[in-house]
Amino acid sequence: MSIFFSSCLLAGMFIATASRAQTPDDPHQWLEQLNGPEAMQWVNAENAKTLSVLEKDPRYDRFLRDALAILEADDRIPYPSFVHGRIFNFWQDPDHVRGIWRHATTGSFAAAKPEWKTVLDLDALARAEGANWVWKGAVCEMPAGRRCLVMLSDGGEDAVSLREFDLADGQFVAHGFQLPRGKQDVQWQDRDTLVVGREWSPGELTESGYPYVVKRVRRGLPIESATEIFRGKKTDVGVTPAVLHDGSGHSATIIHRSLSFFETEFYLDTPKGPARLALPLKSEVAAMVDGQLIVKLEQDWTAGQASFKQGSLVAIDLAQATKQPAFLAPTLVYAPGPREALESVSSTRNTLVVEALDNVRGRAYVFERRSDGGWDRSILPLPDNSAISMVDTDLLSDAVYLDVAGFLTPSSLWLGNARSKKLERIISLPSKFDASRDVVEQLEASSSDGTRIPYFIVRPASIRLDGSNPTIVNAYGGFQVSSTPYYSAVMGRLWLEQGGVFVLANIRGGGEFGPAWHDAGLKTRRQIVYDDFAAVARDLIARGITSARHLGIQGGSNGGLLMGVEMTQHPELFNAVDIAVPLLDMLRYEKIQAGASWVGEYGSVAVPEERAFLASISPYANLKRGVPYPEPLVWTTTKDDRVGPQHARKFAARMAELGLPYLFYEVVEGGHGAGANLKETAKTKAMEFTYFARKLMASSK
Repeated sequence: MSIFFSSCLLAGMFIATASRAQTPDDPHQWLEQLNGPEAMQWVNAENAKTLSVLEKDPRYDRFLRDALAILEADDRIPYPSFVHGRIFNFWQDPDHVRGIWRHATTGSFAAAKPEWKTVLDLDALARAEGANWVWKGAVCEMPAGRRCLVMLSDGGEDAVSLREFDLADGQFVAHGFQLPRGKQDVQWQDRDTLVVGREWSPGELTESGYPYVVKRVRRGLPIESATEIFRGKKTDVGVTPAVLHDGSGHSATIIHRSLSFFETEFYLDTPKGPARLALPLKSEVAAMVDGQLIVKLEQDWTAGQASFKQGSLVAIDLAQATKQPAFLAPTLVYAPGPREALESVSSTRNTLVVEALDNVRGRAYVFERRSDGGWDRSILPLPDNSAISMVDTDLLSDAVYLDVAGFLTPSSLWLGNARSKKLERIISLPSKFDASRDVVEQLEASSSDGTRIPYFIVRPASIRLDGSNPTIVNAYGGFQVSSTPYYSAVMGRLWLEQGGVFVLANIRGGGEFGPAWHDAGLKTRRQIVYDDFAAVARDLIARGITSARHLGIQGGSNGGLLMGVEMTQHPELFNAVDIAVPLLDMLRYEKIQAGASWVGEYGSVAVPEERAFLASISPYANLKRGVPYPEPLVWTTTKDDRVGPQHARKFAARMAELGLPYLFYEVVEGGHGAGANLKETAKTKAMEFTYFARKLMASSK
């Protein structure tokens, strides 16, 4: 489960009322009313104030034009996905604001001359239905790939409606599968059967707002007649189904019962019903190849006479697991070295493709199973010192698409054959900003406990070490999410070309060095994450790269919490703080949107020791009158039904109460991100970099 990608989070938790709900110690609780008329009136007034500042800056219009031109450019990479021998892509541009779903042949795409055919025009669909549809993807049946469940969101929220679409006919299936709006996980078990986790009856959600009942839905039968497969408990985080396939024709339906964000029980759907697999709670069934279930281990595990270290990848025979789910016999596939971390796993027809990090530098490995049950490893020859991301793999062949990029190196799409190890760069993004004067370094800072914290810095080659360089530091630091180099044309044009410096910090809480790097910052140990970030800031200042006057910081979601903590703990270190779609009220986060699901990461106010720690770091609780905080830009979205806009609203209102300067903006649509379409995203980016330029650079001429 992920703070970014889970599709079954709580919707509709807050009911709009006319009264201002509040308590003596939380006078701004009324802003938790998601669409309450008073709350929205406050939002609109705050938006107007912020826009009157940022949009009037002489840099704003230029930044907006540049950002929109980059985001809507025709020469972007159309990232592919395999669907039964064809390449599919979702595309947005000025003529398709909501977007089109389209496909091309594998041959034309591999030749970088795709002949696209539109499958579904979302703009036309929204107009015809008078709806505010936002694309959330499609789940296609495997291996046939003719029918897909299209996921449509109202305004960008995580809740979706699902409709069956026939790729051969190019239209929605009359009387086909349809699932009404909700937070739900859906998988095809076969052409006429779905396995679905959703809110079947009103209130049938966990305390975290996730489904905990999985049922089997048959074609032609009403949804009310669905057959229950598995039922968890309301105290679980959630229960979700997954259906794995391999290129040999095997399939496995596995129910994931999440006891906490990081602890999961796995149940294999057998002819006798669900049977629990004897896997460690901190693990993930990630893929399947050659009849082998591939499992990522997030904790040490001893099974029989074999022991495996956390961060390893193991294989379990599906046939044996079906017969004896309580007695598994894993074999080792991959064990990372001390500076390595396993990122993601996917399967082709005959191989496993593994994305890994080596000292935060990307690697792509191929594993093939030998006749004796062991595994051979080889590396795909991709450019070094780059970020490597798996785009998609094909179960019908051994084809794999990978994205390769760096801070100053535009993204390129590579097509490879995982068995032959042949690779070809088929599409390269042209340079979108002048990077000729910049260089990239990897440096280290010493944290409060002496641990060396690596960070990347993108800077002018002829930088003056006099503390005058405007610098932005970005980090995430949570949920075992790794922060790796990436090519951002918008950031390059709007910041680096203006002489700015950009820093990406690999602080603990992330996954850059495996599960232990993440575990070091869990719950009451979390202060070390904030110490790591502060150490990077101080190191930049000590090196003369920047100074507090010219130093800004930026983070979103959990990274937004990081920004709030840094601002309240170290106001003297920064002059600009960009707090995006954040958590900020850590004493009430469990009661806001999907917050209860993150207790495994942050702890709970129900536990005295954890409550005391949360109170000590909660940005909302620790704002103080008279402290010279930097004026932050706090922004969020109304449609964010994951973290929710309530945190950002209340934080800004508390600053107003204390007479502290701030800028607040709430995007009306867009979900847990910067906007529902490219124009909204461009506006958000223009606002962010205008804010940084105002705070950290000299005035525009």
